[in-house]
Amino acid sequence: MGRLFGTDGVRGIANADLTAELALGLSVAAAHVLAEAGTFEGHRATAVVGRDPRASGEFLEAAVVAGLASAGVDVLRVGVLPTPAVAYLTGALGADLGVMLSASHNAMPDNGIKFFARGGHKLADELEDRIESVYDEHRTGAPWERPTGAGVGRVRTYDEGFDQYVAHLIGVLPNQLDGLKVVLDEAHGAAARVSPEAFTRAGAEIITIGAEPDGLNINDGCGSTHLELLKAAVVEHGADLGIAHDGDADRCLAVDAAGEEVDGDQILAVLALAMREAGTLRGDAVVGTVMSNLGFKMAMEREGITLVQTAVGDRYVLESMKEHGYALGGEQSGHVIVLDHATTGDGTLTGLMLAARLASTGRSLADLAGVMRRLPQVLVNVPDVDKSRVTTSAELATAVTEAEQQLGTTGRVLLRSSGTEPLVRVMVEAADIEQARAVAGRLADVVKSALG
Repeated sequence: MGRLFGTDGVRGIANADLTAELALGLSVAAAHVLAEAGTFEGHRATAVVGRDPRASGEFLEAAVVAGLASAGVDVLRVGVLPTPAVAYLTGALGADLGVMLSASHNAMPDNGIKFFARGGHKLADELEDRIESVYDEHRTGAPWERPTGAGVGRVRTYDEGFDQYVAHLIGVLPNQLDGLKVVLDEAHGAAARVSPEAFTRAGAEIITIGAEPDGLNINDGCGSTHLELLKAAVVEHGADLGIAHDGDADRCLAVDAAGEEVDGDQILAVLALAMREAGTLRGDAVVGTVMSNLGFKMAMEREGITLVQTAVGDRYVLESMKEHGYALGGEQSGHVIVLDHATTGDGTLTGLMLAARLASTGRSLADLAGVMRRLPQVLVNVPDVDKSRVTTSAELATAVTEAEQQLGTTGRVLLRSSGTEPLVRVMVEAADIEQARAVAGRLADVVKSALG
């Protein structure tokens, strides 16, 4: 069996790769591993379980709940809520474990399982490895030790989680959003109720699109991976800005009043300056990844803020933040972590804080985002290749060296295998967009020939 856990939990096509049996087995394994680690010692264990609106989430949620309860864990079902809401409630309710069923920005047929430890933090790699090992051991025949009688877990619906999470979001805002008109694209996803409610309570005038999830339309031509509808709506309604989430609302991208995209790097730049002004940007540093735009790094240097870069994945951003005590970090894709108020990327919180900066300064989003000039960056996904050889292929290494020599100091190349999909990502950054496209195209061809 190949490794199940990627950079963001376990994902696959629901009912093909990610089956009810797998969901149940992983949940039982998680309960046993955490019990062995002493997490449940001295008390009856509790888990928070939530999901996004995908149709497959209904049966996968049932399997997860059954697995946890069969292992003696009491379950609070919070229903359809964003991933960061499940993380927050895991911490706020003092639960021992959180489970979120979502494939984030992926298409509807996919789904995923993400586990949170006590406090709402992602599980450590070694615990995920242990869960996978224990699951595989019992999948091949070793019997589980099962509680009976009063020892089995109890299950109840926890509808209070919605208001509790929205109140948390409003409570951490530095100021109200009075006078702002905001278009919200909810990707027909987990934030379809939460985000409009939060922005309305914060005082904004809102227009919503992509807020009618039916279980089948999540991320379908809308949300943070498809900004066209949001751009048009912002211009049509004369809004001050637009906010786009993905299916589980752990990320946020924005659109300015002219319909221009504002990506995660730009959002981080705006929030970094706001937090430094407020005295909450610890260490005068922000954490990004190796995918951060070179223009972002240059802007932060100019402003006297250090950019700390990690491997791609918000879990690695978070690890660096926790290790060094930094308060702000994130990714170009819109995963933004404000560690004083969230344990993971929170798209609704990010959007609220961005809007609050507009409201407090009276400046436009285009003006605020202008602190950095985004250098042209081309990303090409190369599917159906052996991504495990991306760092060992001599042919590919030679091609990368030649590309770097061609770009010189005005650009860079990054190749990496996706942590959640079967493909290799080719990223090329250059001062000129045509040069970036040409180099990226050549490298993508080499990836196909060398790794295909």
